[in-house]
Amino acid sequence: MLNTPRINRRCDGVTRRDFVSVGGLTALGLGVADRFRLQTPVAASERSTRSHRSCILIWLDGGPSHLETFDLKPDAPAEVRGPFQPISTAVAGTQICELLPLTAQLLDRVAIVRSMTSPLGEHNFGAQYLLSGYKPSPVIDYPSFGSVVAHLHNERGILPNNVAIPTFRVGGGRQSGQGFLPEQTRPFSVGGDPAKPDFQVRDLDLYADVATSRLDRRRSFLNAFDQFHRGAEQLGEASETPTDPAFEQAYRLVTSPDAKQAFDLTSEPAEVRKRYGTRTIGQSCLLARRLVERGVPFVTVNNPGWDTHQGAYTRLKEGYTGAKVPVGLIPSLDMAFSALVEDLEQRGLLDETLIVVMGEFGRTPKLNVSGGRDHWPRVFSVAMAGGGVTGGQVIGSSDSVGEGPKDRPVTPSDLACTIYDLLGIDPQHMLHTPGGRPIQVNRDGQLIRELIS
Repeated sequence: MLNTPRINRRCDGVTRRDFVSVGGLTALGLGVADRFRLQTPVAASERSTRSHRSCILIWLDGGPSHLETFDLKPDAPAEVRGPFQPISTAVAGTQICELLPLTAQLLDRVAIVRSMTSPLGEHNFGAQYLLSGYKPSPVIDYPSFGSVVAHLHNERGILPNNVAIPTFRVGGGRQSGQGFLPEQTRPFSVGGDPAKPDFQVRDLDLYADVATSRLDRRRSFLNAFDQFHRGAEQLGEASETPTDPAFEQAYRLVTSPDAKQAFDLTSEPAEVRKRYGTRTIGQSCLLARRLVERGVPFVTVNNPGWDTHQGAYTRLKEGYTGAKVPVGLIPSLDMAFSALVEDLEQRGLLDETLIVVMGEFGRTPKLNVSGGRDHWPRVFSVAMAGGGVTGGQVIGSSDSVGEGPKDRPVTPSDLACTIYDLLGIDPQHMLHTPGGRPIQVNRDGQLIRELIS
């Protein structure tokens, strides 16, 4: 394993360490049942049957710089163009950052939107807008993509329908994800770092050295399930629903070999793990592939650290001072994203798996005195692949210094509308708040028709 860089603290005080929480079954029974009340999908009556696609959202938390990734400005003044050079790609006339050579080779399968625009330059608000397609409101908490997908997903299995790796602490960590939808649509946070040798999924395994009191609680948990199971057998198949489906699913997850296998990265060949990269984002993307392969419809890979107000060169390229091989944010993304696209393609899953790479906004056109860039929502980039996306194209453009859209401005609502359409969800489908108020899945967005095959 490579050396771990120093902790990156965002401007809102959240550290990378805050995103990692390795634990076990918190309440050894009731706790996991309660947790799965937050994860059990609720059937919906009107889901589009056009497709059964999954989505892997690679969330670059903190706001990635478009000027250092997908929209370089080599002809702009030095304080604008930054320290990295553009390179050619598999698409003639399209260039991206030199730190993305693997992605450049497969850009014919990737679409880039260079004219994303938002008025919200604060982490929490920006993230809410990008992840839901709705501007934040003091009246209504809108659900994120994953929760909408989980709410409308008709299949109920052992694995949760909305998973976040390592956690869903995005945009400052103040979002629940499910918004006004039932709590069972909340993202299930894996809780551990897939890049660590001792990686464990929170609530998937019991501690081996728990105290006597907890052993007693574990016994109570198992006895309660036995009683429930015997009662269900007596009722026979005539019973339409179990007494406590959340309890049943929690037990099945904890005791299921299939669930443990889904999260077991050690079963992957060494060359595959190496191809994704040894950093957290790489192993998280590999885990995401394993989950969608097993039917999980929505996975968020949460990659923090992109709030690069200072020391951007080191954080974006090297990762830490003295690195002999660049392992910063961009090279790590390059390995993870390219491996994910190629792996899904080789397995015949790319057409049915939508991949979206984005953060809450971009960065300022000019470098600041600390060698970084500040928040800039007026224009930024999003990359997409698979899941019906027409690759090999750039949609929209920014002006000569990456300050604003030059043409074809695309809003977060437009992007959300398009994502839902690609996932087979009617953007006009009505959801309902707990009080019965109807809310459209997407209200103001327009399809980005160039993206759709």
